[in-house]
Amino acid sequence: MRKSNYDKYPFVPIHGPENSCKRGWADVCAEIANSMPPPNSRKTVIAIECYPGVFEEEVAVALRANLPDSRIFYTSSALHKPGVIDQLVGPDLGGDDPIFGRMTNLSLEEFFDPARRQNLRNEILNVEGGLVIVLGTGAMLCCEPDLVIYADLTRWEAQLRHRRNETSNLGVQNQELKASLQYKRAFFIDWRVCDRLKRDTIGSWDFLLDTCLPGDPKIVSGAALRGALRQVVRRPFRLVPFFDPGPWGGHWMKRAFDLPDGPPNYAWCFDCVPEENSLVLGFDDVRVEVPALDLIYFQPEELLGTEVHAHFGPEFPIRFDLLDTMGGGNLSFQVHPDEGYAREQFGISYTQDESYYLLDAGPQAVVYLGCKNGTHAEEMMAALESAAAGQKCFEAERFAASFPARKHDHFLIPAGTLHCSGADSMVLEISATPYIFTFKLWDWNRLGLDGHPRPLNLERAKKVVRWERDEEYARNQLVNQVQQIASGEGWTEERTGLHSSQFIETRRHWFTEKVVHDTGGTLHVLNLIEGEEAVVESPTDAFEPFSVHFAETFVVPASVGLYTIRPAHSQDGRRCGTIKAFVRSGHGNSSR
Repeated sequence: MRKSNYDKYPFVPIHGPENSCKRGWADVCAEIANSMPPPNSRKTVIAIECYPGVFEEEVAVALRANLPDSRIFYTSSALHKPGVIDQLVGPDLGGDDPIFGRMTNLSLEEFFDPARRQNLRNEILNVEGGLVIVLGTGAMLCCEPDLVIYADLTRWEAQLRHRRNETSNLGVQNQELKASLQYKRAFFIDWRVCDRLKRDTIGSWDFLLDTCLPGDPKIVSGAALRGALRQVVRRPFRLVPFFDPGPWGGHWMKRAFDLPDGPPNYAWCFDCVPEENSLVLGFDDVRVEVPALDLIYFQPEELLGTEVHAHFGPEFPIRFDLLDTMGGGNLSFQVHPDEGYAREQFGISYTQDESYYLLDAGPQAVVYLGCKNGTHAEEMMAALESAAAGQKCFEAERFAASFPARKHDHFLIPAGTLHCSGADSMVLEISATPYIFTFKLWDWNRLGLDGHPRPLNLERAKKVVRWERDEEYARNQLVNQVQQIASGEGWTEERTGLHSSQFIETRRHWFTEKVVHDTGGTLHVLNLIEGEEAVVESPTDAFEPFSVHFAETFVVPASVGLYTIRPAHSQDGRRCGTIKAFVRSGHGNSSR
């Protein structure tokens, strides 16, 4: 395998007069002190709004050490008692279901006890002078601040803190709860309520405090943050990938991307899942890491385009990630719900239509897609139920259609289609972005990394499987639906999907010369599927040349308009390739 120059730590360099950033608690606190309003009133009140998972006590210790005359009040004192909060969120958590709940419509304000919050407000009002700091989630709701500092945290780091039993969910003490259950509660409850406040207030923050690395904080002014985000949406960029092991994981990415030893394998690379990936901003020699959601919330129309924003709101609807089964095992045999079921059961407006694009494959690799011709639903479900009960292994070859998988094959997987990538494949998964809504029917009789079986979802699955999508249907409608669209000197453009029921269109370009692209006012997401390096450029020099490497995913915001992609170096006649995804105009089949 060739050595990859895959960039695991991409950042966006920020230019301009407001690009100063302070690092370390001493300098952070000095920046806060220097930015306080003139002492023309009895006191100064600072709200430090904390995203769930922020180590609030670390912040408090640093404030006491560096701003010793300040008084600190915690928002936790104004929250409802944990038992009340458990009752509040219970209906959205779905009872004993270990995975699924419902996207909450609660607001953060509902987590506060009105009397206790008023008592906190009164305590703050009664302080006669000096510096008052209100610290915690909901700080902006508990005072009338002179300054607002948003202490932010990426969701990937929040998940890691749950896994290490370092943090609890919002308003409760459940630090020892199983990490997957903490994630479920954060996904359906905590992140939803806090994101609403973030979305409504990001335009008015006085400071952004990056707390992703314990003991290594960075602070930038709100104006500098917003200026940086405005720069990001005028150029191509990458998000920071993260890698995770899994029970079926392989070893292709470890070798190709020079990943560290430690995990038993690397199953996933999440390299464009903006709800959980981060964005790194380069302020001179300091890197500030923020959730990619901050960009979506602050510049949604410039990023997504007018039509996509109008349909999806401030959500990034396209997801690219990598699935590595090289030297590993099969993915779970699974299905995704249709849009109606997803809306009714989970409160989401669209579902996880997806596809598998093969970046590499072993000689025996297959993709399971649809059921065998003539399969009887009742018979297959009975076999799955028997397997789930431990009575007999599920005979996948009897019921599931399978197709040979070769490098650059593209398999389309509209919701309701049975599917599973087999072992010895390197998959670029291109999909819509509802994240976790996968119903497993069979997990090949294996244990998860925690030593326990992973939950199956047969009751849900049987309600959404499209049984008419059999082997014949898959062969004719879902496997390598390639159509040449256009060509020119040194390049060709092909349509490879997705299915007519899906809102994502994909185009593949093969090229040895420069190719012209146009966002046409809509978001583009691309991956370099062939070639060592390519360069993305602006015909009008609107942004600096941007290099991408094999298997890297990158985003081209809607506001970019025209851009070109060319091989970075002489390829000795070898071609480069990209695959590009965008939302179809009107969810039809129009070309861009």
